[in-house]
Amino acid sequence: MGLNDTPSADRVHIAFFGKRNAGKSSVVNAVTGQDLAVVSDVKGTTTDPVYKAMELLPLGPVMIIDTPGIDDEGALGQLRVKKTRQVLNKTDVAVLIVDSVRGLTDEDQQLIHLFQEKEIAHLIVYNKSDLLSQPVATGANEIWVSATEKTNIEALKEKIASLAASEEPKLKIVADLLAPSDFVVLVIPIDKAAPKGRLILPQQQTIRDILEADATAIMVKEFELKQTLEDLGRKPKLVITDSQVFAKVSADTPKDILLTSFSILFARYKGLLAAAVKGAATLDKLVDGDKVLIAEGCTHHRQCDDIGTVKLPRWIKNYTGKDLQFVFKSGVEYPDDLTEYKLVVHCGGCMLNEREVRYRTKCALDQKVPITNYGTIIAYMQGILKRSLEAFPHILAEMED
Repeated sequence: MGLNDTPSADRVHIAFFGKRNAGKSSVVNAVTGQDLAVVSDVKGTTTDPVYKAMELLPLGPVMIIDTPGIDDEGALGQLRVKKTRQVLNKTDVAVLIVDSVRGLTDEDQQLIHLFQEKEIAHLIVYNKSDLLSQPVATGANEIWVSATEKTNIEALKEKIASLAASEEPKLKIVADLLAPSDFVVLVIPIDKAAPKGRLILPQQQTIRDILEADATAIMVKEFELKQTLEDLGRKPKLVITDSQVFAKVSADTPKDILLTSFSILFARYKGLLAAAVKGAATLDKLVDGDKVLIAEGCTHHRQCDDIGTVKLPRWIKNYTGKDLQFVFKSGVEYPDDLTEYKLVVHCGGCMLNEREVRYRTKCALDQKVPITNYGTIIAYMQGILKRSLEAFPHILAEMED
């Protein structure tokens, strides 16, 4: 997998914020070495967040985000400001562009407060330094630049890279559970919902993680699992399955072999698993008329038997025996107010970075709304959740307390 093939969820998200005409877009273009953002003397030229996946040396694969001005005016301006604030939920490194002639404004201070509140690594960049006779000294997280004259741009890139590197290293998808030469069997159904000619992203990423652990990945369809396990000659360390065939795979996998799902692995990888396990038990408390939000992190072409909009609602209704209301949201459409829902069921989050998944989880828990995810709730409904958590003893212990 080349740098340009790195999934967006695994890229460092670097977002540029600031007031209109502070020179955000000019700085973005100078940093990236591309005409990524439209530059104009007219205030408010950037009307929506602009996303660009690229390689930024010395950092590597990143997602650059140029946002509208935080001081935009009018009803449309307020919508743009809202979108700018939403970007914070997925930002790993925030870069605040300040007009050095005007200095820090109230809006800039409010942004700095938001960075601190959300614990986002951030940098304050005083642009247009060429218009000052003598730039003053700066603090550790500040720098003076001129996008016009390309002054200090390399130093800015180094500072951004340093902040990104200081972020805590991510948990592995599965590699931390494996030793070199371990076998892992992946159960991957190939049906009408499967993409033509390729595997879905969680499957691709899991295979890569297994290989990086110097372990062996063996892929089978659900009807081939039992015979494959008999033919292997030794037990695999782990069986990982697509959640939609959890019941069959559990029945065909001996009890002395660890079993889990791609969705559960990604819930752990993104920081959702502990909450997801607790949230799944909410199914037993639902009553007629309760609203359940089913949220997905991406938009995709839905098949006639789509898991999020068709299968899950059917399975949940069959399990609970209740007349429930289901609301569906996808992509960035994640509600700020979740209080009308009795349960949030989220997808695996493979297209969202860890920070955004944690933000969505925290939004639900802060509003005292239980949240779970596809794989966890499916395992719970099929009575195999405890088994699917045996690979994660601390999570299993919390469940049994």
